[in-house]
Amino acid sequence: MEELLKYMSVYLVSTVKFIGGPLAGVSLGLSYLETVFLTVLGMMTSVLVFSYIGRQASKWYAAYRRDRQKPVFSRRSRRIIRIWRNFGVVGVAFFTPILLSPVFGTVVAAVFGAPRRKIFLHMLWSGTIWSFILTALVYRFEEMALLYL
Repeated sequence: MEELLKYMSVYLVSTVKFIGGPLAGVSLGLSYLETVFLTVLGMMTSVLVFSYIGRQASKWYAAYRRDRQKPVFSRRSRRIIRIWRNFGVVGVAFFTPILLSPVFGTVVAAVFGAPRRKIFLHMLWSGTIWSFILTALVYRFEEMALLYL
């Protein structure tokens, strides 16, 4: 039961914030490959869910910002538009694990009209590559990483 809770912790953290998976994995004493797998699985769960509800979530968020009279474009949104114009769904997928969250990156790709299949494919390779890299870095610098938890 304790092992299952560890797995679920890494998985659930990764659905919201990608770097949280490797940090949780090392702090809970999971192996490198377990952490990589659970981090990718968590991200891909968010991608699957939000690729279906991304456009609706975006419409809700736009209405929310309008009601609060917040500006349409922010520094962050301009940066995301620049990434989309230059690199498309591949660029958004590449930067999602390190700059965006799995939820936000997927919503961005969905809002710009990327097909679900492409979103899923590109987020999968990106999440897998970044999971191996970030988990390796966290495990390599474990002592320093644990200071920040």
